[in-house]
Amino acid sequence: MPLRRTPRTRTLLGVPVCLALLGIAPGGSQARLPVETDVVLPRLAVAASAPAASAALLARDGTDSHFAHAGPGIARADHFRAGSVTKTFIATVVLQLAAEHRLSLSDSVEDHLPGLVRGAGNDGRTLTLRALLTHTSGLADFTADTRGLVPLTPLQAVRIALAHPPTARGRFAYSNTNYVLLGMIVQQITGRSYAVEAERRIIAPLRLTGTSFPGGRTALPAPHGRAYAADGSDVTELDPRVAGASGELVTTLADLDRFYAALLGGALLPRRQLGEMLDTRAAQGVYGMGLYPEKLSCGTTVWGHDGRISGSYVRSAATVDGRHVLTFRVDTDGFEDPGLERALLTSEFCPRTF
Repeated sequence: MPLRRTPRTRTLLGVPVCLALLGIAPGGSQARLPVETDVVLPRLAVAASAPAASAALLARDGTDSHFAHAGPGIARADHFRAGSVTKTFIATVVLQLAAEHRLSLSDSVEDHLPGLVRGAGNDGRTLTLRALLTHTSGLADFTADTRGLVPLTPLQAVRIALAHPPTARGRFAYSNTNYVLLGMIVQQITGRSYAVEAERRIIAPLRLTGTSFPGGRTALPAPHGRAYAADGSDVTELDPRVAGASGELVTTLADLDRFYAALLGGALLPRRQLGEMLDTRAAQGVYGMGLYPEKLSCGTTVWGHDGRISGSYVRSAATVDGRHVLTFRVDTDGFEDPGLERALLTSEFCPRTF
């Protein structure tokens, strides 16, 4: 579920292909060719390491929508695991609680979970909720030990992280532990789990009928396709407690498009809290709160999140007003090609040239 990935050798070999798809010659000259997401999408499936991987996307621009897929066994209505896209939901709940004055982003972790974050140089008295939301706490990522394969309680996940000293405190360093702690804080404040709070604050009001927090339920809701690990093994059955509040979500393409459109369109947060969510200064311009920006070659900046969990890779991105949104998915975690991912976003959000 990491945010940033290291391109494989395959990515370098594919650069001329990516440039051609974008209508750019390798030497830098601009070709006058139209570019469509449908052209780029099949390359996502081909680039995945799992055999016979499939990819799909659903885009919305105002009232218009567009679905495309490549490869067998993947459909528009499928449910799938969204991994770290969960973090946008958790951050939204926390910022709603801030808007209700039930917490402050300057609160320390100690204020809400006294005595929990201690050991190996870690100290919850010096960590704020803002630091958790922006991944600037320096807390170790528990999934570095578990590889996202071991079901855990939130307390177990935090204790694994606290066995390691903090690093890069005050600097952006992506850690799933931050959002596990935020899930615990939501429960401490509300008396209800982060899953229940997300259901009543986000999922139900937006009628996200395909979205759920499954807890320990290992089966995906129907309809669904299969999910494959990078080596091609079938991992459709998975205990979501390998990720918890950092990556438990199950959803659909349509639901993620609707969620990000509503969030960025101002339907879920007051203006002040939405501004906090989009403020990347604490994380040196890399990350806001449960969202991160990507500036495309045409100058357009899109906001969203990616998610990787065993058997699934997902990316949602939207314009800052939420009017134009795209979600794509690959039915394996064995996809790691930032060049193709950026090509897809560029083809969707940048004006075509003819």
